[in-house]
Amino acid sequence: MKQDRNLIQTNPLTPAEFAALGAGEVAYIKSMSSDELMRIFPQAPKIESGLQLFTLLSADGAPILVTDSREAATANAWEHDLRMVSVH
Repeated sequence: MKQDRNLIQTNPLTPAEFAALGAGEVAYIKSMSSDELMRIFPQAPKIESGLQLFTLLSADGAPILVTDSREAATANAWEHDLRMVSVH
């Protein structure tokens, strides 16, 4: 069986354009340990090992806030009019 497909050629986004999508508008919360935080963001200030933290991250994955409660991360997103999205 033959399928007809109407393909529309588009100009793909550059990596920089793709990374900028949602900048300043979209954020997500990621749970991580303080050890994982130090591995992913080595420039972060040194903190005690073994802590459970919540990071508020911008659409491109840049850290906005690190806190010890999901509620504080959510409140910060709301305070800055960021739309929260779920990342799987």
